[in-house]
Amino acid sequence: MDLFIFRHGRPVRQVVDAGSGGAADPELSDLGRQQALRAAGFLRDHEIHHVVSSTMLRAHQTAIPTADMLGLEIERIDDLKESDHASNVYVPLEEMSPNDPDTAHYFDADSLEDHVFSEGIEAFQERVQRGFEHVIATNKGRRVAVFCHGMVIAVYLKTIMGLDDVFAMRADYCGLTRVQASSTGVRSVRSFNETHHVSDLIEW
Repeated sequence: MDLFIFRHGRPVRQVVDAGSGGAADPELSDLGRQQALRAAGFLRDHEIHHVVSSTMLRAHQTAIPTADMLGLEIERIDDLKESDHASNVYVPLEEMSPNDPDTAHYFDADSLEDHVFSEGIEAFQERVQRGFEHVIATNKGRRVAVFCHGMVIAVYLKTIMGLDDVFAMRADYCGLTRVQASSTGVRSVRSFNETHHVSDLIEW
C-alpha cells in the first residue's frame, strides 16, 4: 500500500496562558488554507482511497479539502499528533527568534529535545510508528493520504531508515513524503518533502 504523507499547512501563531493548563492547537492561516487546497489538487488524479489526519486542528483542517474533493470521511488518529502537543506555545519556525521570550528556549541546544518532545523521544517514536502501522494494517492494497506534522514525519523516516539525527530532516508546509508499505513488513521511502505543488506558497 502507498502512503502520501503531508505536513499540515502553515498555521497562525498561538500562545496560551501558561497558567490555564491549556495547550496550543492553532488553526491554519490564510496561506495554510491555500496550501491545503493545493495538496487536494495534487491528489485529484492519484486514486486516494482513504484520508487520515492527526487529531490536531491544523492537520485536520489541511485534510478537509482533500476529503471533501473525494467525498471521503477523515479518520483522525491521536497517535499522529505532534511531538510538542502539550506545549502552550506554537510559533511557526519562520517566526521564531532567540530574542522572542516565547521561542528563545528552542535555541538552547542543551534543552531542545526536552522542549520538542512532550513525552520523550522514544515514547514519541513508538507512538508514531504505532499510528502508521495502524493505517497500514487497515488499508492493505490502498492509497492513503495522511496529514500530520513535521516531527511526526521526521521520526517516522528515522524509524524506517535508521537515521541518527531527527532534526536533520525538515518538511515544508504541505510538503509530501511518499512511503510504500509491503505485506512482508518492508517500508520503503519513495520521496521526501516534494513541494512542486506549493512552490510559490512557501516562504523560504
